[in-house]
Parts: sequence; C-alpha cells; structure tokens
Amino acid sequence: MDTTTMPKPFVDSHQWYLATVSSISSTARLVYSYSHVIDGFSAAMTPLELSYVQRSPGYLYSTKLRNGPIEYATTHSPEFLGLTGCSGAWEVSNYGEGMIIGLVDTGIWPESPSFSDHGMNPLPAARWKGECGFSNRSLCNNKLVGAQVFDKAGNVFNISTTKGKVISPRDNNPEGHGTKTSSIAAGNFVDGASYHGYAPGTARGVAPKAHVAMYVAVEDSDFIAAIDRAVGDGVDVLSISMGMDQPPLYEDPIALSTFAAAVEKNVFVALAAGNNGPSHQTLSNGIPWVLTVAAGTIDRQFQAVVELGNGVSVIGSSLYRGRQLSSVIQAPIIFLGDCLNIAEIRNKSKGKIVVCQEEEKKNFTEHKRFDNVLFSGAAGSLFIINRTITDREFAPTYEHPYPGVFIALEDGEIIKRYLNSSNAEPKTSRFGITKLNTKPAAGVAAFSSRGPSVRCPYVLKPDIMGPGSMILGATPFGPEFPQQFEIDYGTSFSCPHLAGVAAIIKRTHPDWSTAAVRSAMMTTADALDNTGQPIRDLANWSHTPATGLEMGAGQVNPTKALDPGLVYDLNTSDYVSLLCALNFTSKQIKALTRSSSAANRSNPSLDLNYPSFIAFFDRNYSTSSSSSSSSCPPDHQIVRFHRTLTNVGEGTACYRAVFTPLKGFSISVLPEELEFKEQGEKLSYDLLIERVDPVRDNETFLASGYIKWTEFDGGNHVVQSPIVATNINFNNSHV
Repeated sequence: MDTTTMPKPFVDSHQWYLATVSSISSTARLVYSYSHVIDGFSAAMTPLELSYVQRSPGYLYSTKLRNGPIEYATTHSPEFLGLTGCSGAWEVSNYGEGMIIGLVDTGIWPESPSFSDHGMNPLPAARWKGECGFSNRSLCNNKLVGAQVFDKAGNVFNISTTKGKVISPRDNNPEGHGTKTSSIAAGNFVDGASYHGYAPGTARGVAPKAHVAMYVAVEDSDFIAAIDRAVGDGVDVLSISMGMDQPPLYEDPIALSTFAAAVEKNVFVALAAGNNGPSHQTLSNGIPWVLTVAAGTIDRQFQAVVELGNGVSVIGSSLYRGRQLSSVIQAPIIFLGDCLNIAEIRNKSKGKIVVCQEEEKKNFTEHKRFDNVLFSGAAGSLFIINRTITDREFAPTYEHPYPGVFIALEDGEIIKRYLNSSNAEPKTSRFGITKLNTKPAAGVAAFSSRGPSVRCPYVLKPDIMGPGSMILGATPFGPEFPQQFEIDYGTSFSCPHLAGVAAIIKRTHPDWSTAAVRSAMMTTADALDNTGQPIRDLANWSHTPATGLEMGAGQVNPTKALDPGLVYDLNTSDYVSLLCALNFTSKQIKALTRSSSAANRSNPSLDLNYPSFIAFFDRNYSTSSSSSSSSCPPDHQIVRFHRTLTNVGEGTACYRAVFTPLKGFSISVLPEELEFKEQGEKLSYDLLIERVDPVRDNETFLASGYIKWTEFDGGNHVVQSPIVATNINFNNSHV
C-alpha cells in the first residue's frame, strides 16, 4: 500500500488497513499489518473481494500466498526460471555447490554482500589453483576465490586507451559490469535488495553456492591470457559477456582460446550474443563450440500511476528513481504530438507535464524525443506508445532521475480524451511499483542480437535465451554511490544466467561433455511463454512468434535441462570436420586445436551434430535440383541433415519423431522411431527438408519450426530442436 495516500482520520496504517478490509465484507479478515519491512497487510479474502481492494485508494499491488515455505524472489529472475529452494534444479544440485564460475569481465567489487561467503565451504587446495590479486588478500574468501588482472597488452604495446589504467581486479567500470554479471551467475543470498525501491526482495545468483573467480582482461591478447589462466586455475564454467566485431574464427581471441577450454578441457563457456538487434546477422559471438545467449524479458514490470483530475487512474511503466518516489508531481499538462519540434518543446514545456505520442512504426529512441523533453525543463513526461515497452525506451528514465512514464496506446487515448474535455490539472504519483507474474513473458528483447553468425552461418545461432531485460545485479558502491544494486539490460546479463545453469548441470552430471550440457539446455528450452503461446519477438511491431534466429531453442528451463533424455554430443574431430568444410587452412585449424594432424583425420562437413538446424535454399531453384551433400552449403531444393543422439536416460527408451509444420516445406525423418536399449547408446537419423511451394522471382522466405523426439511406451521426455529454413542471402564473407 502507498501510505502517503492514507486518509488523515487514521492515526496509523494498521487502522487504515483494518478499515479497508472490514469495508469490503464481513468475511474478509485482516491477518497481519506490516510497517517495518513493507507498507501493507495480509488478509484472507476471495478473488472478488481482492478486486475491491485493488480499486481502493493507496493500493499498489498484491500477490497470492503460496503453499509451503517462503521462496525469496538477481531478485526475481531465478524464480522466473523455476529455481526454488524446495524442489527442482536447486534441490538436486544443492544450489551449484562446489562449482567454480570464472568471469572474464571488468572486475568485481569484493565488499558487495553478494560475495559474502556466509554458508560457503572452502575449496580444497588441489581443486583450485587461482590467486587473489587484491593488495588486501582478505578481500577474497570462500565465495570470491580468485581475482586477477590481465592488462599487459595496454602497457607493452603502448595502447593509450588502456595503458596503466587497470591496477587491481576491483571493478572501476562506470556501469559496474563485472560486479553485476558475477552476482547474477553466483551471487550469495542478500536480503532486502532493491534498486531505489524497485525489484525488492532477496537477491541471489542462479547458482548461489558456486564459487566466483574474476579475470579482468583489457585487450585481445589479454583475453587469451585470462581464459588460459582460468582453465589452468580449475574453473568449471566461463561466463564472458564481451565480444568482438565478428572477425573470422581463427582471428578471434575468444574463439581461439575457448576451443581448447570447451572441447579439450571440458570447461563450459557461455557467451553473450550482443546488443545490436533487431537486425539479423548481428551476433558478436556466433562460435560453434560455445553457448551463445540471447536476451529475453521476465514476468516483472516497474510501474507508475498517472492520476487524472476526474478521478481516473492510468497505470504506466517507469523506472523513475527520484529521491521522493511516493511524492505527487502535480503540474499543468500539455500534449505536444510526436515531440519532434524542439523549438515548440522548449517554448511550451517548462514546468509542465508533457505528453508525447510516437508515430506508427517509429520509436522514441530513434527520434531523440526523450532528449527533447528531458532537457526542456519539463516537470515530467508521459510517452504514449503503441507497442510493448522495451528496455531501450526505459534508458532515459533510469540513466537520469527523470519522472517519465510510458503509457499504452489505449490508456493514452483516455488521457487525450480527458485533456480534450476538462481543464483540471492531473498529477502523476506512486512511482516505484514492482508488479510480478505479468503476462506474456518471456519475449525476445528488441536489443538482442540476431543470427545467423557471420563466421559460421551453417550452425544456427543464438543457441538459447535467458533473462536479460531489467535485471537486478550487484554494483560497486561507496559514500557517494550508496546503492548496492542496479537494474540493467543486455545479453551481458542473460549470459551469466546460463553460466549459472551450466554450473547446476555440471554439478549434477560431472561426466557430461560441454556439448552434452549445451544440448540438454537447448532441447529442453521453453518455446512457449507463460500464456501458452509461442514466444514473441518484441522488436516486431505485430509481435509475431520469434524464430530460431532471434531466440535459438527458446527460454532456458533449468529443471528440465537436468533430465533431457537424449543429447547431441560432439568431440574434437566433429568440430575439425566443420572447420575443414569452412575452408580453414591447416595452420588455422592447428591454431584452434593445437593438433597438426587433426585436419588430416577428418572429412569436411558443414553438418555438425548440433541440437538445431538451419537450411539455406536458392532464391530461384529448379524442381529438378538434387539434394545437397553434407560437405557443401545446403542451398538446394532438398536439404538433408544427419544427426546422432545419445541416450543419457536410464535404460531402455523409445522415441518417435514429431515436427511442427513449416509453411511451404515438407519435412521427413528417417527413421521415424528410435529405440534405445541402454544408457549411453547412440542412434542416428536423417532430417530432410524440401521446399514444395513455388517461389516468385527474388522472393525471400524465412520459416521456423521444431522437430521433437517424444518418448513413448512409459517415458515422458521431449527432445526439441529448432529448425530455420530460408533463402535469404546472408553475408558470409568471413567464412
């Protein structure tokens, strides 16, 4: 409840809450009044009675009591992924206990409560070889087991932008990037976390009992040194929320160093897809032997209430972080259309609440409307948008202490009608509202980079999606910056979510290869949102279903990933066959594999045994075209894939192939059933995709669907892989 709206006759909030509940019905009952930890109350009431409370003055939000012990909700994204203390992946893996997650990033703030070692067991000396690079070694502990800096490139090569700037592993990045990613992957439990009152709850990482090691890298060669040291130190998982501008694989220090880590040393590597969406082929890290992570939204919204002079209230989205969040901002209101006329805004908006409405299929960020209003002296702003709010629109309101509210189109019409019919002045108030369990979620964030990969378009990327929209993470703090947590967005923050999930899986299945871990995540990912509908692409104005080029296999499901039934496994020779088919020279392959004979042992093939499929077709094909071979780019009428599945379930299992229709295509599977007789057995199948609809000259198409191996005869596993079929001529000049 918003106590600033409590009527004056009440001497305390308890009396107010009691009167509110009593006025609803004789059956509703006040259970508790809260005034120290939250402002609000708990009560027993029916859904109908709750609806009356929701319309009463001061109401902010409510949540339904869950059966069993309290599960605290970075503060909500683990819960959104189904991670709770009573069951599922956390219980099975004991919160990732004993795993070591290494992060190559900007540093870490060791004083953050997220890196307290309360409840953490020490690592055996034989298990961990890392070092603590702080001058005060006591800053490392059983949670933060290591922190090192790799900055020699800037000094040795006299790179002026970095020379001499990094003196310790302490995170001096203005955004606290490394501190956030570390806390999201494996931060300890921190009660009472929030960002200026938003996202309140208990913060914790995806694998809260895993250990953290930070490796600060500055330049290209520093990255290799950092990853090299991390592997030598004994990390189990690497999370890298950085990337290069898509150089060829053999020139990319991350690709070079992660091949040995992931394929030879069995260190799981998660990389951020990048924040250059929504255009296709914008991936920063489309590397075949790592997990490339896209960013999605979660079921949490940050809200404000706009109160009109006629008593009508409209709820909008906001992250205004002013010092007096509960105060009322009351001022004259003015509608200035699309807010592109800078002169008009400067002349009319000072001291007023400015209402702006975006044009169809154009957004505020692209047209600088935020800045126009932000620097005009306006008291506040209401931005009417005709689509789902995205993170980039939020940016001005959380990067500046500015009272901006985003209003949906239908609510914006209410405000405009009010302005046309009344001279009363409205007021905006009640910022700082956090609403959970919103629908639909998840959706693909607009900023998330899309596939396919420039370096290797024949392996569908990104692989999977994790929470990366408005995520709470730990941040550097001090006397001038007392806030210990911040809300941020980007694939930088979806990536450590998946690193934490990898730690949970490796803790449960220590004998699995990194390819098996990746496959388990991908084939059990959720393709549907929390309304039961296909996950949507939020960059698309009509919010059409996302394809594998936007979200990979879908939203990660940690609990299902622990028991995938079947996996697509890979080894060094499989990757070398791919590199040969990409026309890598022997030297380039050796640079990646450290084996001069590797290329001689492999047959070239672009058909990697991967848990996803992307088929390329000619823009103008002939019905007499022959099927493609695995050693040539699959760009003919019929595309054939060969895959091998490994049974990681218990004993005998029977699976049947089911696939979603691809518009314009015919799909067949040979054989249609697979019968595994024992654990560890491998069986193969062929997937054939044929274009059956005629294509007009220069017509482009992109179709997306799934193949599902569904267990029957007593089993319940579903092994699902995304399929993308297209004739779009993506640029592959780096291949």
